[in-house]
Order: sequence, then structure tokens, then C-alpha cells
Amino acid sequence: MGTTLGVVMDPIQAISFKKDSTLAILLAAQRQGFELFYMEQQDLFLENGEPRARLTPLRVFDDPNRWYELGEPRDGALEEMNVLLMRKDPPFDSEFIYSTYILEAAEQRGSLVVNKPQSLRDCNEKVFATQFPQCTPPLLVSRDQARLKLFLAEHKDVVYKPLDGMGGTSIFRIKEGDQNLNVILETLTEYGQQTIMAQKYLPEITQGDKRILVVDGEVIPFGLARIPTGSDFRGNLAAGGRGVVQPLSERDQWIAEQIAPTLKQRGLIFVGLDVIGDYLTEINVTSPTCIREIDNAEDTRIGDRLIAAIQNRLAQQ
Repeated sequence: MGTTLGVVMDPIQAISFKKDSTLAILLAAQRQGFELFYMEQQDLFLENGEPRARLTPLRVFDDPNRWYELGEPRDGALEEMNVLLMRKDPPFDSEFIYSTYILEAAEQRGSLVVNKPQSLRDCNEKVFATQFPQCTPPLLVSRDQARLKLFLAEHKDVVYKPLDGMGGTSIFRIKEGDQNLNVILETLTEYGQQTIMAQKYLPEITQGDKRILVVDGEVIPFGLARIPTGSDFRGNLAAGGRGVVQPLSERDQWIAEQIAPTLKQRGLIFVGLDVIGDYLTEINVTSPTCIREIDNAEDTRIGDRLIAAIQNRLAQQ
């Protein structure tokens, strides 16, 4: 058996061939001779302290009509995998955390887990950005409705969002005087029981919510600006935004360079930064996307760069 790579992901039959970044990574790994195995979250388990999984051999194809082929599944030890890719989409819930415990046990037995399980737990995609205040807009993390209302009174136009979502779900833009303020805060905070984030609204969103990818501390020089439609303030592609690939600005590059060393140190090998205008808004560590769109426009071969970084890490072990 050669170098083995196991991927934990959402159902492969339901992915978007054109856009799926996990598929791009798997195609790159297969080109480099990795033997692939497929898992979903429910396939992971601990048995008498040993991290194991239902492992299904996987082949992938750059073909929109047939992008995968699964072999015969078997139960096996996760440590059989030289590399484990954790590519399960949010929500970041208890089940996600339990999966990181199992993957961490495999890491302790010698597997390289991308991204590092402890860092997946420690680095909430919204809150992690607050560690770089020089890069972020004015923001507040709280579940106190009175405090969240004061933030709106100060900044006049703000965005409220949950800490565990993705794709722009449950994000609200509120202006001072909006009569929906109380019910939105009651809903998002579950009447003060759930912590959320408030950020000053950035009108530069009309030019795009920029996704910047970082591979093992190396900043990819092109990003994807996700531009809102006229009917929605959100730029997320999942919310109907339009993607435009463009070179990073000097400010984009500066923001990424502020963060990249910390990512590398924490074992966050593949990360997506979200930047609106001149400000960092989120740091995506669970399952960053936009590889396919950037690659198709600029031939950046991000999947190949990631596999090369993984191979380098394996050589260092």
C-alpha cells in the first residue's frame, strides 16, 4: 500500500462537481499517487480506545457525469491513513466536536490530520478573527441583547450573525430604528442563551466579499470576490452571490500576512480568509471553498499546492 489519504466529507454523490473544493483536493492527491478512502461522519468510531472507521476505497474523476467511484467498504484503524482530511461542512456542532476527538486520537497514533483537530475546536471561524484586531472592523461578541443594541446605536448600521453557521445563513443587516431589531436579537440569541457576533456594516460589500486562500502559510495571490445580487446584501455564493476572480490588493496581502504565521503554527494547513473592503470578517478553517473557481480563472493549481504542503509535512514527521 502506498501513501494513504482518508477524507471525511459530506455525501460525495451530492457535491457540486463544478465548484467542490474537496473534489479538487482529492483529484490532486490521486494525481500524486495517493490511495484514497472515503468516510462520512457516521463512519467514525472509537472501539476500546482505538480510533476506527468504515473505510471505503475511492477513485475520483474530472468528469461532470461521473466524478467518483466507491469500492467495497471495510472497518479499519484510522492510523492506517497517512493523511486524514477533515472536510465536513459546518454547522460546528457537538457531532463535529466528537469527530475531532476521534481524529485527534488518530493524530496521536501518527496520522497527519488536516486541519489539526485541536485547532478546529479552538478556532471558531467568527471569533478567531478577533485575535487580529488590527485587521477587523468594529465588532462585538455577546449574548446580552442590551449590549448588542448599544452596538447598533453606536454604529447605526450593523450585521448580526450566529457563530456556527456557513454560507450566509441567518445573517441579518439592521439599521438604527428598524422595528425588527427585538425579534431578530431574540431569535439569534435564543432570548439571551446563545452568543452571537455583531459587526459594523461595511458598504464595500457591494464590491464583493473576498475569499483569500492560505496553504500552509503561503498566501494564494488571487482571490474570489463574491458579489451580492441587487436583491440581497450577502455576497456568499450559497446566498446567490456572483463570483469574480481577481488579484489580491496590497491591503488583502497585508491582512493575509498578518494571519498566515499563526495559521501555520496551529497546524491550519488550508484556510480561507473572508475580507470585505479593507477588513477581515471571518477565518474559515473547517472546509474552505473556492479552489475550483480560482483555479479555473488563473491556473493556480491550489489543490496541487496543498498536496505538496501535505507531502512536506509527512516528510518532516
